[in-house]
Amino acid sequence: MRTIITISREFGSGGREIGKKLAEQLGIDFYDKELLEIASKESGITQELFVKHDETYTNSFLYSLVMGSYPITPDGRINPELPLNQKIFLAQFDTIRSLAEKGPCVIVGRCADYVLRNRENVVNFFITANMAHKRRRILERYDIEKSKVEDFIRKTDKRRANYYNYYTDMKWGEARNYDLCINSSKTGIDGAVDILKAVVQTVEAAK
Repeated sequence: MRTIITISREFGSGGREIGKKLAEQLGIDFYDKELLEIASKESGITQELFVKHDETYTNSFLYSLVMGSYPITPDGRINPELPLNQKIFLAQFDTIRSLAEKGPCVIVGRCADYVLRNRENVVNFFITANMAHKRRRILERYDIEKSKVEDFIRKTDKRRANYYNYYTDMKWGEARNYDLCINSSKTGIDGAVDILKAVVQTVEAAK
């Protein structure tokens, strides 16, 4: 197997759980928050700063990154004069590409589909869910007042959408930007995993 799988997801849709189970069934590596830890170690920037800036936009320069024109020092290191948020994004960007070079894996969020869009061996999924299901899932996992949970979900999705839309030339959640969109409210977590796995296996068989 050589396919890289990216998963974009609405908050509360179960995207992380789906991605993790899919990786386990396919026997490949899984990266979500783990990506931040790797980027931190490779860049020397503390993990706390990666968490603080995670999927939160400030300044856009992804296009220059993709084109290879971002500022680096003569010895190939990230320019120390870059603003902190740009250093963090650049380190994360390079980590995504590095992980993809190492072999098949599942990467959740963080514009991975866009970062890897010129690679042929990438399959991109988007996971959505109905509000009632997302609300129930979040209440089971977070200590938050029932009256505030829907606002929490909407704000988190808005932050993810703003991040994605700002750093790319595509729209977060728009079906044409992905190879398949799944509503986990209809399929359940395990059903979504089965569908995604079947798609990946079909893609592998067609190569």
